[in-house]
Amino acid sequence: MMREISTFSLLFFLSLRIIFLSEICMAQNTTILVNVGVVLDMDTLVGKMSLSCISMALSDFYASHSYYKTRLILNTRDSKRDVVAAAAAALDLIKTVEAQAILGPETSTQTKFVADLGDKAQVPIITFSATSPSLSPSQNQYLFQATQNDSSQVKAICSLIQSFGWREAVPIYVDNEHGYEIIPYLTDALQEIDTRIPYRSVISTSATDDQIVIELQKLMTMQTRVFIVHMLPPLGSRLFAKAKDYGMMREGYVWIITNGMTNLLGELDFTDFESMQGVLGVKTYVPRTKTLSDFNIRWKTKFQQENPTILDAQLNIFGLWAYDATTALAMAIEKVGTTNFRFHKGSVSGNSTDLENFGISQTGPKLRHALLNTSFRGLSGNYSLTRGELQSSTFQIINMIGSGGREIGYWTPHGLAQDLQVANYIMYNTSRVNLKPIIWPGESIKFPKGWEVSPNGKRLKIGVPVKNGFDEFVKVTTDSTTNTSTFTGYCIDVFKAVVEALPYSISYDFVPFMKLDGEMAGSYDDLVYQVYIKNFDAVVGDITIIANRSFYVDFTLPYTESGVSMIVPIKDNKSKSAWVFLKPLTWDLWVTTGCFFIFIGFIVWVLEHRINEDFRGPPLYQIGMVFWFSFSTMVFANREKVMSNLARFVVIIWVFVVLILTSSYTASLTSMLTVEQLQPTVTDVNELIKKGENVGYLEGSFVLGLLKKLNFDESKLKVYKSPQECDEAFSKGTTKGGIAAAFDEMPYIKVLLSKYCSKYTMVQPMYKTNGFGFGFPKGSPLVADISRAILNVFETEKMDKIEKAWFEQKACPDSSTTVSSNSLSLDSFWGLFLIAGTTSIVALIIFLVTFLHEHKHILMRSSSENSIWKGIILVARKFDKKDLSSHTFRKSELRERKDFDGADTMDAVGASPLSNFPRSPLSFSYHTEGNSISLEGHGTPSPE
Repeated sequence: MMREISTFSLLFFLSLRIIFLSEICMAQNTTILVNVGVVLDMDTLVGKMSLSCISMALSDFYASHSYYKTRLILNTRDSKRDVVAAAAAALDLIKTVEAQAILGPETSTQTKFVADLGDKAQVPIITFSATSPSLSPSQNQYLFQATQNDSSQVKAICSLIQSFGWREAVPIYVDNEHGYEIIPYLTDALQEIDTRIPYRSVISTSATDDQIVIELQKLMTMQTRVFIVHMLPPLGSRLFAKAKDYGMMREGYVWIITNGMTNLLGELDFTDFESMQGVLGVKTYVPRTKTLSDFNIRWKTKFQQENPTILDAQLNIFGLWAYDATTALAMAIEKVGTTNFRFHKGSVSGNSTDLENFGISQTGPKLRHALLNTSFRGLSGNYSLTRGELQSSTFQIINMIGSGGREIGYWTPHGLAQDLQVANYIMYNTSRVNLKPIIWPGESIKFPKGWEVSPNGKRLKIGVPVKNGFDEFVKVTTDSTTNTSTFTGYCIDVFKAVVEALPYSISYDFVPFMKLDGEMAGSYDDLVYQVYIKNFDAVVGDITIIANRSFYVDFTLPYTESGVSMIVPIKDNKSKSAWVFLKPLTWDLWVTTGCFFIFIGFIVWVLEHRINEDFRGPPLYQIGMVFWFSFSTMVFANREKVMSNLARFVVIIWVFVVLILTSSYTASLTSMLTVEQLQPTVTDVNELIKKGENVGYLEGSFVLGLLKKLNFDESKLKVYKSPQECDEAFSKGTTKGGIAAAFDEMPYIKVLLSKYCSKYTMVQPMYKTNGFGFGFPKGSPLVADISRAILNVFETEKMDKIEKAWFEQKACPDSSTTVSSNSLSLDSFWGLFLIAGTTSIVALIIFLVTFLHEHKHILMRSSSENSIWKGIILVARKFDKKDLSSHTFRKSELRERKDFDGADTMDAVGASPLSNFPRSPLSFSYHTEGNSISLEGHGTPSPE
């Protein structure tokens, strides 16, 4: 019985074996195995991690896609941290294994060599850890950079710098391709936000601790306190350890690390984190998902089993990219289909090398196209290899606190934000308020200003000019006993007030720029140059901001008025001539006025001659009347009555014109005789040059160069040191070796005029300059802060107090208004003359038309007799006669008649018996013009 059971069991297991083998055979007949290569540094943590993630990716992928007809077969090679070994491994995979794609290599240097082999064999090279910007999928068509390019993070770094307003930053990077290939991109990005790179610190991968210390000591001597570190954790951890030892991790320092370190924080230990407290970092953003969390647990178990000697390994972004790159390759292989994955080998000569006799993949172009069009949601986020590069646009901003990095915000193409959910819906913003609170080095919560005034704790040496004039601006008094100097003046007080307005303190000492004999050690340009050669840390004084000086220093905003102008003596222009009364009007206005007086007199005579006895008489009398009537209107003394309405209209207009003329004449003459008679002796620069006059300028001033550009003869240029010397030179004049004019800057001119405002004035032209400013070394961060402080001081009463303390508040006439009254010209009155002339001509035309119409029968009769000239003479004679039909002559005739009749009536009444009776109430008298006209009613009957 037992034998039968054993026989049955044996037959059963044999049948199962046959069924299982048959299924395997069927599976092998339907599944296509595709060889792919893996080239990694197997002795590095990233290499081991990547290999485990690649194998897990294939297991997970085919477990969820068991229906796929293709299966990737991994062929692993060790590149041994060597470029040649990586190239040899890739060549072996292409030639021997006929790998359809290669995952890796690990470093950028290795990838550059392998990428060329991939292009030649049309085999895709998919690197997930080579981040160099020099790797270009556009140049190597079969290269796929399934990782973030190092240059993609520079905008995030610059946004962080811009948010805190730091104006300088020093990059510290490793001396290899990983380090220096990012620098051009970082430099360009910093320039866009107006941030300078005053120095670049390069540290070798093989640098000793002493060499690192030497480099850190260089950085400590600089003003800049913002450092951007781009290197891998092994070297970076050593750098920060030494920085902490030498006090560079204290308050005031800013350290920013790139994702070269932040993505590999798992390689650091507790001691390394202690040295990096307060450091900011830019890290590749990975979305937190349950899938990622579950994978991390599974990976740790698998990795610990495969690498029991490596304790507490942390999964990083390179492992995730390896997982996603493998998944993308498996998807792309499936898209290509079940075609024959073969290599085409051409004819090979007998003396060809291994680099020439490998074949070309037949499926390479299709696989490349499939990889470019593969996109999915992977462990690292959205995965897409558009244009051959991983498309990623989000970075995480972290703050190193404790034993890790604390998230303080994110960077996206829209700027900085605390929350990614709203980051894509806001305008571009780099404000630091969009970040969570930061703990800075030294456990400070106040953000550093990014630089130190004196890195070594030394006091700033401020150069001050030494001069013998215009002490109101700068005055240096040296005690010969103690050899100490005292500095006073407007410029000194302004600088002190500005420094007090800064949000931080500055220690400084004023140093006189002088020789042993007490004289100034050079020109103002020489003083500015001392800052450039680092003899002074800054210069303060009456130093004008001009172009050639800006090549050597950076100036603050100006704190005085700007411009260069000309000062000349003023003369009393009050005329003592007997003919001064003619000066208020120009000759053309005098002539025009006289002609119009005669013209208006003539017009009035024409209009009044026939109806007004005052305009009749002998010819000489009438000519005299024309002149008398018109000129008497000037003083409104005419007593002749005007009878014609046309003449009255003309006279009214003319009287208005005369009123304006006389008022203007009176005002101008009064001004000439009493009010404003100070006038500059010279108003034109060209006049000075043409006459060969001497001109003066302040000693040491840049105005000398300006005068030379204006073509002044150098022998005509005289120097003065003080307002007193300038006044003395003016009093001598050119003939005695003095000057006729002086050119100076506005601040000096104001001082000079405040002392001698009754003797000199400022005239145009004005040559533009930028005023006085404080000079600092090129790129000094103090310039921006001092400029802002100047604006703040100007907005307070402190500036007014300083000006009142140093400059006389003397009441002087404004030089811009000190000019004499000019004569009145015809241009100001031609409108009035036009009105008066037009009205007069219109009145004349109306009169002539009316007169000729009334006497047209005379002209018609003369025309019929063919004697037009005779008709004109008759009309002229008619014009010369009285117009007896005029109401003036009718009134006069009636008055004469009544006077005559009244005399006869009185005679009759005297003899009448009725003369004792009262007059009839119906009778009344009409009085006009002093004459009486009696009109009788029909009351008492006439004695006649």
